Amino acid sequence: MYFCRMNKLVLIGTGNVAMHLFRALRECQDLEVIQVVGRDPAARAYFGSYTDTAALPEISQQGDLYLMAVSDDTIATVSRNLPLEGKLLVHTSGSVPLEALTERCRRGVFYPLQTFSKNRHLSLREVPLCLEAEDSQDLVQLQRIANRLSDRVYQIGSEQRRQLHLAAVFANNFTNHLYYLSQQILEGASLPFDMLLPLIGETAAKLQDVSPHEAQTGPARRADEGTIAAHRQLLKDATQKDVYTLLSNSIKQTYGKKL
Repeated sequence: MYFCRMNKLVLIGTGNVAMHLFRALRECQDLEVIQVVGRDPAARAYFGSYTDTAALPEISQQGDLYLMAVSDDTIATVSRNLPLEGKLLVHTSGSVPLEALTERCRRGVFYPLQTFSKNRHLSLREVPLCLEAEDSQDLVQLQRIANRLSDRVYQIGSEQRRQLHLAAVFANNFTNHLYYLSQQILEGASLPFDMLLPLIGETAAKLQDVSPHEAQTGPARRADEGTIAAHRQLLKDATQKDVYTLLSNSIKQTYGKKL
């Protein structure tokens, strides 16, 4: 049995996710981040204004929960090198399985489904927090902490989380790259990107009321081959043309139009 109030947290990592989690945790009066651990002293400087900071070998042994917010590729290596035994250690990755963490610790996952940038302040209240743990009592403790931060808390397994992360890459990372390609096209025409912001805002907002399948519009949805051909003619960059063609074909296939 590992039940405790779990007031003391140690945050491992100093990047975007770590910073946003730290800000949210500091607002919870019954939770205390007693230490932030990271390799780079300069990156630890921000956190040092509020709590103790240290390099990995000097990690505190007094934490009830060790929350690891490091890059996916380093989770296994960092966890193996932590001088911890029997502590509850969780990572914040969407794609890394729980089993990547060292077996010397009680293992779990605390995955916030959101895109984080250091210069953007956002509340975690509407951010889905996805939890997993090997021990049921540990899962209860993670649930208690997650409920303090968010109104949208889910208990999901590693395979579900992998699929969720994949969907998030399509919904966020790929669409953001399409915004960048749009910006390039507009710059070539001496037009500002902010002309598209009302369109982008409405595209996202209407998904509150209808499904993505119902919300689709545009020349590919209508199978307007004349407009599609004209657009392809305008695109001089081969990569942009390939992306346009691939997505147009996917939309036409989705709605049963002849390719």
